[in-house]
Amino acid sequence: MIIDFHTHCFPDAVVDRAMARLAPLSGASRPYTDGSGSGLVRAMDTAGVDRSVVLSIATNPRQQSAVNDFSLSLVGHPRLIPFGSVHPDAPDWAPELRRLRDGGIKGIKLHPDYQGFFVNEPRLRPLYETAAALGLITVFHAGVDIGLPDPVHCAPAALAEALPAFGGAHVVAAHFGGYLLWREVLQHLCGKELYFDTATSARKMPPPWAKEILEAHGAQRILLGSDLPWAEPSDEIFFLRQAGADDTELSKILGGNAAKLLNI
Repeated sequence: MIIDFHTHCFPDAVVDRAMARLAPLSGASRPYTDGSGSGLVRAMDTAGVDRSVVLSIATNPRQQSAVNDFSLSLVGHPRLIPFGSVHPDAPDWAPELRRLRDGGIKGIKLHPDYQGFFVNEPRLRPLYETAAALGLITVFHAGVDIGLPDPVHCAPAALAEALPAFGGAHVVAAHFGGYLLWREVLQHLCGKELYFDTATSARKMPPPWAKEILEAHGAQRILLGSDLPWAEPSDEIFFLRQAGADDTELSKILGGNAAKLLNI
């Protein structure tokens, strides 16, 4: 089974507006889907992907409930595994986390750049502890976001500082642990209790650097991620082969690790 742990799609009512707003910030030469759930499934079929985790982000407190309504609407989909999101500035983030868990959601996505917080701010600790206590997986956008200006809100050293708040609960750092900051990933995150996904790394990451991270962190803690609609799963799979992942390692990265993490 091939599982793409990092994809996006949007409700039909807003998909055109969302794609028009996000495409110029994505760094992609063109989107690989129309942004809809059905478009995501078609792209999965083309790439030979069996299941995909759909990551949604509440970019402001007012969006939180509507974003999660969409995620909850996807629970039980035969191919898509929805994650929700909470905004740290929303007064009701704690009951919203419980609503997500009770509704069958397995995890949340936090994007420190879009949501306006630094990953190691002490005020985030209660949110992290609550997500962990509820058994939710927490996925962070990690490293640079090329569509947004500096500063970087989730640098590898800062994420390492924040990890103890999760008490060993599952954390995923997207983009091989920190987009464009991979030497810092090696220094601060490799070997720690968290997963990396591979999303959009094929475009910018030298394969020898990926090989170093694979060796230092272990294939058992790497997840295939594409970032559809902004990149293709097949590119990331080819990149992993360029980086020297063997068949045993690929079996873990392409689906085995995610299946265990998601309990499917």
